[in-house]
Amino acid sequence: MEVESPERGKIGGVAMEIPASDDGATTWSPPRMPRRILQKLSEPKTSPSTVEQIEAKLRGADLRRQKFHEYLSSKARRKPRSPSQSPTHGEDLGQRLEAKLQAAEEKRMSILAKSKLRLAKLDELRQAAKTEAEMRFRQERAELGTKVELRVQQAEVNRMLLLKANRQRRATLRERTSQSLLRRMARESKYKERVRAAICQKRAAAEKKRMGLLEAEKRRARARVMQARSVAKSVSHQEEIKRREMKIKIEDKLQRAKRQREEYLMQRGKSHNPFCDSYDKIHDQANLLSRKLARCWKQFLTHGGTTFHLAKAYTMLGINENTVKVMPFEQLALKIESLNTLQRAKGLLDRLELRFKLLREVDSATSTFGWDDIDHLLKRVTSPKKKTTPRRSLRSGGGKKTVSNSPAAKTPVKLARYPVRIVLCAYMVLGHPDAVFSGKGEREIALAKSAERFVREFELLVRIILNGSIQTCDRDSDCGLARRETFKSQLTEFDSAWCSYLNSFVVWKVKDAQSLEEDLIRAACQLELSMIQKCRMTPEGGDSGALTHDLKAIQKQVTEDQRLLREKVLNISGDAGIERMDNAISDTRNKYFEAKENGSPVGSPIMHSISPSPTALASAFSSLGGSNKGENLLEASDQKTNRVVRSLFRDEPHPKVGSSANNSMHSPRINEGLETDNELIVNESLHGQHLEFAESTKAADKYDNSIKDKVRETMERAFWDSVMESMKNDEPGYNRVVDLMREARDELCSLAPQSWRPEINEAIDINILSQLLIAGKLDMDYLQKIMDFTLVTLQKLSSPAKEDELKANCQKLFRELADICQDGSGNSFILALVRGLRFVLEEMQLLKQEISKARIRMLEPILKGPAAFDYLRKTFTKRYGLPSVTMTALPLTSRWLLSVKDSMDQEWNEHKEALSGLTNGQDRFLPSATLRTGGSFSVKMNKNHASPSTSTEAVDECQECTGGNKVDLLVRLGLLKLVNAVSGLTQEGLPETMQLNFFRLRAIQAKIQKIIVIATSILVQRQVLQSMQVVSSAADMDKIVQGSAKVLSELLDSNNDAGIQEIIDTLGKPLEHGHDGTDVMKLQQIKEIMARMLSKSLQAGDAIFVHVARAIYLAGRGVVLGGTGRRGRELAEMALRQVGATALIDEIVEATSVLVMAARVTVNVQGPWYAQLVDNM
Repeated sequence: MEVESPERGKIGGVAMEIPASDDGATTWSPPRMPRRILQKLSEPKTSPSTVEQIEAKLRGADLRRQKFHEYLSSKARRKPRSPSQSPTHGEDLGQRLEAKLQAAEEKRMSILAKSKLRLAKLDELRQAAKTEAEMRFRQERAELGTKVELRVQQAEVNRMLLLKANRQRRATLRERTSQSLLRRMARESKYKERVRAAICQKRAAAEKKRMGLLEAEKRRARARVMQARSVAKSVSHQEEIKRREMKIKIEDKLQRAKRQREEYLMQRGKSHNPFCDSYDKIHDQANLLSRKLARCWKQFLTHGGTTFHLAKAYTMLGINENTVKVMPFEQLALKIESLNTLQRAKGLLDRLELRFKLLREVDSATSTFGWDDIDHLLKRVTSPKKKTTPRRSLRSGGGKKTVSNSPAAKTPVKLARYPVRIVLCAYMVLGHPDAVFSGKGEREIALAKSAERFVREFELLVRIILNGSIQTCDRDSDCGLARRETFKSQLTEFDSAWCSYLNSFVVWKVKDAQSLEEDLIRAACQLELSMIQKCRMTPEGGDSGALTHDLKAIQKQVTEDQRLLREKVLNISGDAGIERMDNAISDTRNKYFEAKENGSPVGSPIMHSISPSPTALASAFSSLGGSNKGENLLEASDQKTNRVVRSLFRDEPHPKVGSSANNSMHSPRINEGLETDNELIVNESLHGQHLEFAESTKAADKYDNSIKDKVRETMERAFWDSVMESMKNDEPGYNRVVDLMREARDELCSLAPQSWRPEINEAIDINILSQLLIAGKLDMDYLQKIMDFTLVTLQKLSSPAKEDELKANCQKLFRELADICQDGSGNSFILALVRGLRFVLEEMQLLKQEISKARIRMLEPILKGPAAFDYLRKTFTKRYGLPSVTMTALPLTSRWLLSVKDSMDQEWNEHKEALSGLTNGQDRFLPSATLRTGGSFSVKMNKNHASPSTSTEAVDECQECTGGNKVDLLVRLGLLKLVNAVSGLTQEGLPETMQLNFFRLRAIQAKIQKIIVIATSILVQRQVLQSMQVVSSAADMDKIVQGSAKVLSELLDSNNDAGIQEIIDTLGKPLEHGHDGTDVMKLQQIKEIMARMLSKSLQAGDAIFVHVARAIYLAGRGVVLGGTGRRGRELAEMALRQVGATALIDEIVEATSVLVMAARVTVNVQGPWYAQLVDNM
């Protein structure tokens, strides 16, 4: 812009303004990046610059900037001064120049700032490029590392694949080698077998030819022997005739000489003997009497025997004063009840009675008691005659009525003076008074003393019979003088002791009969009261409404039970007892209706079944029709222990208290379940099983039992946990505690005798406990009082053997309760009470089990008699009907027998051929089997072989099958085929007659399968060891095989999940201990070969498996048809030798003996049904 001078008014110069920044109003072109920088940025990227290069570039840029500044400053040249200008003008110019310079300096500084700003931006761009380059470098390096890692991994994978391929190739080569080796071995074995079979055929043909020659020679020799025998017999017969004729002649001569001598003596003595005329007659009578006496004595010895022989036979029984004291009660009762004991004792006692009668007739003064003095006592102990039931009279019709007024009916029955059961009962009183007597009263003490005296006199009399008169101490004098006891004097003492014992026995029995009558009447009243309450009967005898089917069944059952109780009371007390029973039932009914009308609480009878099986079993056996055997099986729940002795003389019926009432309160389905339990108990007893527990008959498999036990434990634990949690709430549920305490008290009352119940109710008062719980004032003293009383009562009720264990558990419980109470919480006492209740209830359950065991042990000797078979036969008829409807009622049994019938004849013929081979001795040397068993030597069969580890033959009475009983043969073969089946038995596919033996047959099937596995394993072991030539001698081979069989049996018994590997390890253990120097590699190779062969041989369709299973079946058939004796064992051993498994003979005999026992029981029980099925086939 032009600047005017103020002095001259004209233009003096030009002033320029250079803005310091680009933000002015003037329009500037957008800044462009220098071409050099653009060119540099457009160049391709190279490797990043180093620090030295960057610093060198910065120094070059700094020099270029300085040169540019110098260039700018050199352009601002000073203009020359005009001379015409005045100094003032010069000063103005100087000022202007100075202003211009200042403006130029400012412009320079602005340009410098812009340059610095541009350089700073360039530096930022350079730093950003550097950072980006570094990041790109690190990313590329990471990607490169990842690629390298992937390549390394891929290389490792490829290397492992190559190694695996190499291993597979080597394994394939080894497998091919082993397969070729096995094929070569198989070819060699087949070739050897063919050669051996050809040799055996030639040997058999030669043997057959030799046997034919021997038979022909035997026939010729037998003909010669028979001819010689006939000649010798004829010669001996002729000589015998000659001797007999000579004997007759000699006897005639002797008789003539005797008669001549007698005639000579008679003629000589006629003058001296007045009776000589009748001498011939007396002589003839004497000869006749002597012959009759000889004949009678011979008959007496043949039929009756002498008193000496009877006493000797009785002594051989082993029942005396010393043995009965050490013999267990059950064994003594079983021995006394045996038929052999009763027959021998009865024979001796009848003879003693006859001798005493003769002695009394000869000399009546020798007996202090007359003959009829004890008739009233004998009538007390004699069983009343059974009356004919109305049902039989109705069936027989009116034309077959018996005449009761006949003279024969009025003839008095002759009573035995010495009843055999009463005599034998003295030994039980002497040996086990605690088991016989329920108390220690005067009658019991008198009976024990009289029984001891009677036994002593009886045994002394037997010794005198056997050994003659003996010297004894005089029992009447105090000086102890010896006296000689003869049979006559001792018989008198014996009868005197018998009369004293019989009197004491009758007195004791009358008291026991009264107690029994009271129990029966009480049971009848309880049944009546239960029926009235359940059926809601009215005082007039009708029911308040229509009765349902269950109520009618209850009413019918109660009526039947009362009828049975009435019969038993009639047998005990006669018509007077029936009258008392009717009065008691009438009083009970009247009191119930009076109490109901008055509104007072009506008590119901408490009927707790301590053990369902024994009590229900007694109820079930009561339906046997009142027979003696059925009555002996009845055991009442409230019956004392001493009433077991009644089964010895079979005249005391056992009541059925509580069990019938209990059955009447249950539904038919529950009755059916109890009846099934009873059948299982009786079936187990008949099969010889010892019934240790009431629930032992439900012998289900371990898996089901374990699941049930776990479920029961879980439910019990959940129940008690819920009770504990309810007690910890703000409002505890005391009602559950009260209910549990009431349940514990009721259970304790049901277990305790009747006399203890008031004391129990007083000590455990539910009302007081509920009031204390509601008030919250329960203390530890009251809890300890209840627990002490309950535990002391349980200790009294439990057996002495469990007393120490119960005391230890009580001490442990008290310590636990003390720890709970020391907690200090508000509900600690309640929690302690709940814990104590749980312990008490658990101990009560254990006590119930002990009582159940005792009852079943009492029933066990009786359950093995004929009544048990009758009971099973009756229940089977009830379930499946009569034998006439067998074809429709038993379809599974029919199909089962039909499947066996096709091969029955062939099986029996093979069995007879095997038996004939044993008899002829053809089995002494057996050729090797079709399957190689590792030995090429012949084995001689030991006829007297008997394993000391088994006692089956000694204790089992299993008889062999004769073949005449077709039903027995069918059932035995059918059972054998059932357990030899590969598939497992199921309850649905089992025949109806064998339903009770389901678990027994499953156990036998598992044992047979275990035997097959063991036999196959030792067969493979023997073959591999023989082919690998590991064992040199046959003795070592047999030792290894027997040891392996024993160890394998233990392994399979202990481990149900044992596999091929465990079996192979067991088979290889004998070789791991350095047998014959076997190295590790060879041992591993042997194990691999055995594992492959065993896994293949245990398949169902394999030839080896079929061969082994067939051998096991033949061994079982030998025992089933030949019995468990010597012949059956030899047949089984001959079959097992085919597969080299003779070490398993004991297990085969043990398993199949169970089948024989099961067959005998089922044929005895279901024989008519089997016969019907066989006839219709």
